[in-house]
Amino acid sequence: MLKPRLLHSEILEALARASHSSKFLIADGNYPFATRLGPNARLDLLNLSPVLVNTAQVLEAIVSAVPIEEATVMEPVTSAPYALEKEASVWSDFQRILQASGSSATLKKQERLAFFDAAKDHNFVLTIATDQQRLYANLLIEIGVVFPESNRMIRNGAVAQERFP
Repeated sequence: MLKPRLLHSEILEALARASHSSKFLIADGNYPFATRLGPNARLDLLNLSPVLVNTAQVLEAIVSAVPIEEATVMEPVTSAPYALEKEASVWSDFQRILQASGSSATLKKQERLAFFDAAKDHNFVLTIATDQQRLYANLLIEIGVVFPESNRMIRNGAVAQERFP
C-alpha cells in the first residue's frame, strides 16, 4: 500500500516517464482535451463528477510527487460569454498550493489559442481531465530538477534545500 498523496497509478507512471522540462496539463471540465492532446501525452480522465475531483486537488497531489519549475494559466478572453473581468478565482488556490509545496514558480499567463497550441507540444507527457466547473481552471506545468545525491531541487533557477521527514 502506498502512502504518498498521489496514488493514481497511471498518473504516477506518466510522471515517472517524465524528466526535467517535461510538461503536463491539469484541465478543467471545459477544456477540449480530446482534440488538444499532445502526440506524446497520455490522457487520464478524472471527470466523473464536478464535485469529486477539481484542478486544485489534482495540483495538491501532483506537487507531492514532482518538483514544479513553471506554471502557466490560460489568460481569460475579454469578450465572449465566458469572459472574465478579473483573474480566475482558482488561480489564488494554484499559487497557494505551489508556495506551500516550496516551489518558487509564479503563475504565468498565456493567451487562449497559444495555450491550446502549447498543450499540443511534443514535450507534454500527460493531460489530466477533471470536471472542474470554475472558469479558466487549466494549468500547464513544467517539471523541475531533483538532485537526489544532495536532496536539492532547482526551481526557477534557484536552488532550494528539500526537507524530508
